[in-house]
Amino acid sequence: MEEDPSNPKAISDKTLDPVTQKKQAAMLERLSNLHQSRIQQSNSRKSDSNSSFPFESTKSYLDRFSEAKQSIQNELDRCRLVSDPESKAFLKSDLEKVSISIAELEKLVAANSYFLPSYELRSSLKTVSELKETQENLTSELLPKKKFAFKNKAAKKDQSNVVEETGIRASDSGLAERKSFQSRDSPGFRNQEGAVLVKHFGNSEEGGDFTLSDLKSCEIRVMGSLRALFIHRLCNCRVFVGPVLGSVLIEEVEGCLFMLASHQIRIHHARETDFYLRVRSRPIIEDSKAVRVAPYLLYYEGIEKDLRDSSLDEETGNWANVDDFRWLRAMQSPNWSILPETERIHTVKISNMEA
Repeated sequence: MEEDPSNPKAISDKTLDPVTQKKQAAMLERLSNLHQSRIQQSNSRKSDSNSSFPFESTKSYLDRFSEAKQSIQNELDRCRLVSDPESKAFLKSDLEKVSISIAELEKLVAANSYFLPSYELRSSLKTVSELKETQENLTSELLPKKKFAFKNKAAKKDQSNVVEETGIRASDSGLAERKSFQSRDSPGFRNQEGAVLVKHFGNSEEGGDFTLSDLKSCEIRVMGSLRALFIHRLCNCRVFVGPVLGSVLIEEVEGCLFMLASHQIRIHHARETDFYLRVRSRPIIEDSKAVRVAPYLLYYEGIEKDLRDSSLDEETGNWANVDDFRWLRAMQSPNWSILPETERIHTVKISNMEA
């Protein structure tokens, strides 16, 4: 039987002297070891890739964000062009689905904000804000709300100083005619002065969007988890809120105290206000002055589970890493500071507080 000269193993040892045979064996061993090493490295890289966070790179995040953004815009355009009666019957449901998609996009930004460059983070937040505004305007245009009228029964029901969920006292009927924050129609507390406002989402009830608007000298206690919180025009208020899965947007507040836990917090036009925060990404302030920050110190029965279910059970320390978008110098912004420990309040237990 003839030996195949193309196969090194087929070459007869008789043609090689002992020294050459030894060198050949050593070479084959090195090649074999190198091949095995490469296989192990390749498997290791595949394993690391599968176990790492799927969006932990700017490019993969931007691809996912762009795809979701385009999908939302396409759906908004489709709703805007609906004309036949059959499709119009589903407009409310379709627009609500768009709102959910925008909330999911906002969660994507929050989950990836810790590694994104500042420019990309600001651009993403702006895009989400614009999509929200478009969705809200389109909802107001296509699904106008019926005019609200007070009922005698409702006026008699609320005689106390405590309001559950969204309520407007008879004495505040003049304020009721004012437009709410960006025409937002989510549940919440609006147009109150000197009241204690309480909302408790039960164990099986997770809040959606919730709004606090046009409140003066009020104390607000919200227990349970929310999807998003919108705060607008508050003065001399104390606000204690459980975990927010998405974002908190605050505009035009002065002389207030806020205790908030959220994946993302944006603060606009705040003056002389203290924020006790727990946040997954860096808090953002714009056009604000005399803002002070401290760690979250809220307690109510079941808050540990609410924080855990909202992925906010771990303290990240981001409460002290405020990003002032209006301050472009290398030194720290003078518009915010750490609240001295001697001036901080103690843990607030809202579950045991009497209204």
